Amino acid sequence: MLMADDHGLPGREPCPPPQVSIVVPCYNERDNVRPMVDALADALAGRSWEVIFVDDSSPDGTMDVVRALAAHDARVRGISRLGRRGLSSAVIEGVLSSSAMIVAVMDGDMQHDERCLGQLLDAIASGGNDIAIGSRHVAGGDAGGLANRWRQMLSDVGIRVARRLMPVDVRDPMSGFFAIRRSVFIATAPHLSGTGFKILLDIIMSAPMDLRVAEIPFVFRSRAAGESKLDSVVLLQFAAMMLDRLCRGYLPVRFISFCLVGLLGIGVNLGVLSVLLQCGVTFPVGQVVGTYVSMIVNFGLNNRLTYRDCRLHGMALAAGLCLFVLICSVGAVANVGVAQMLLSSGPRHWGSASMAGAAIAAVWNYAVSSTLIWKIR
Repeated sequence: MLMADDHGLPGREPCPPPQVSIVVPCYNERDNVRPMVDALADALAGRSWEVIFVDDSSPDGTMDVVRALAAHDARVRGISRLGRRGLSSAVIEGVLSSSAMIVAVMDGDMQHDERCLGQLLDAIASGGNDIAIGSRHVAGGDAGGLANRWRQMLSDVGIRVARRLMPVDVRDPMSGFFAIRRSVFIATAPHLSGTGFKILLDIIMSAPMDLRVAEIPFVFRSRAAGESKLDSVVLLQFAAMMLDRLCRGYLPVRFISFCLVGLLGIGVNLGVLSVLLQCGVTFPVGQVVGTYVSMIVNFGLNNRLTYRDCRLHGMALAAGLCLFVLICSVGAVANVGVAQMLLSSGPRHWGSASMAGAAIAAVWNYAVSSTLIWKIR
C-alpha cells in the first residue's frame, strides 16, 4: 500500500534541495562547460550544490555538453532558451528555476574565481547578508583579466555613474559574480528590467527592501576559451537601464533604448547632410538621403541592441528593414503634420511644436516596430 508523505504525495521519499544553486548564463561556451563543473566540484567539496547552465540556443553545441554531463551527474542541469537572448533574462530564468536557499551567479567563461564561492556563500548563510559580491575593486581584488583598455574604460565609467545613483555603497556594482538569498531575488524579480548584462546593478537598484551587502575580493581572470560577448552596444544598454531605473520603470526600457538609438540617428542624419552639402548636393536631396541613411543605421542598431533577444536574421532581416523604413516614413509624415497642426492652432514656439511632433513619431515608430517587425514575445 502506498503511503503519503507530509505533502500528500504517495510513496515519495523527501529529497532536500541543494544548499546552493550556481546559475551560469552562457552562449557558445562548449569548451568551458566541463572545466567549470570540475572546478565547482573542487571548490564546493563538502557542500550540497547544483549548477544550472542557461543557454541561449548556442550553435556550438554547448547544451549537448551540458546534457552529456547531466546524464551522469544530477548536480548538473540545463535550460535551453529558444528564440531568446540576453544575460540578465537568462539569470532571471535560472534563479527562478532553483529551490535552493542561496543562489550564486557567475559567467561561463571561467573568468570568475570559483574558489571564492565558499566565502560568498558563508557571507550570506552565517554573515547575515542578503547579497555577497565578488569584487574586483576592494583590497585584494583585481580586474586584470579584462580583455582590453576599451572594456576597462567601459567598466570604470559604468562603476562611477552607478555608484552615484545606487541606494547602497558598493565598490563593484558592475560585477557579474555574486550570491544572493533566493527569497530576496524572488521579491525583487517583478521589478527587474531584465535587459543588458548588468543584472547585479539592476537587482540593487530595483530591490523593494534595504539590502545588506558584503564584498569579497577576487581576481578577475583571463578568458580560458571562446570569445567575449561584450561589445560597444553594452554602453547603450547600460545607459538605457540607468534611465529606466531613474524613471522608476514607468517607461519601458526598450522604449528608452529605441529613443537613444533615434538620437544617434539624428546625428547620422546631420553628418550625412553636412558631407553632401559640402559636395554640392542641394539641401532637399541631402536631407532625403541623410534621413534614409539614418533609418538604415537605426534599424541595424535596434536589431542589435533594443531587440537583441529577438534579433532578425537572413530574409527576415531584409524584410524587416523594408518595413522599418516604411514605418519610419509614415512617422516622419506624422511628425511634420502634428508639428504643423500645433503651430497653426495658436501662438507656439516652433521648437515646442517640433518636439511634440517628434514625440508622436517616436511612439508610433516604437509601437509599430515592436508589433510588426520584432514581435516582442
